[in-house]
Amino acid sequence: MSHPEQPPTLNDIDSLANRALALLTPGSRVILGIAGCPGAGKTTLARNLAERITEIAPETPAVHLPLDGFHLANATLDRLGRHDRKGAIDTFDGWGFVALLRRLLAEKDHTVYAPNFERTVDEGVAGAVAVLPAARIVIAEGNYLLVDEQPWQQVGEIAAEVWFCETSESERMLRLIDRHVRHGRSPAEARRWAQTVDGANARLVERSRDRATLLV
Repeated sequence: MSHPEQPPTLNDIDSLANRALALLTPGSRVILGIAGCPGAGKTTLARNLAERITEIAPETPAVHLPLDGFHLANATLDRLGRHDRKGAIDTFDGWGFVALLRRLLAEKDHTVYAPNFERTVDEGVAGAVAVLPAARIVIAEGNYLLVDEQPWQQVGEIAAEVWFCETSESERMLRLIDRHVRHGRSPAEARRWAQTVDGANARLVERSRDRATLLV
């Protein structure tokens, strides 16, 4: 894959929305991937982008599909001994995520349901995201979409483009600590998790950065 383009002016949401719309051909549906480290702002970007695309072109609405819906259940993580590093690459159903992306390109004549993640219960929720037949841009968002191992390699083959969302490490750490505190961890435990578990995941994700189509 070629090196990412440098986007001095593409952090404007309208420019990004128009770039995404330009990926469409008549009657098509496209997958647009957004990858990035924990705390980079991927979810905010994906939601805002889906909303703006739908405002600009309501006849070709966009939908946000988070990888977080494919977290393995807590009971499964307990059984596998991985609960203490939830969020690592092997705590997701990557094969299920890739299979859903392929379904979304093939099945455009009926609604396809996808899972989402509910932080208040710390579990995935089946069928929470409805991809309607009218949806023409699916914004798939998650940490590992550019990682060079199976099944994640397949995302680059399925997606029209995969962008990498960049944020400074200091800003990401502040966001992560705040997130973990808001969801029940003590400040000390939140910092430890952000530095160790999230930090290890970020190092893996950062190595995939050069495989992106665009840096945002």
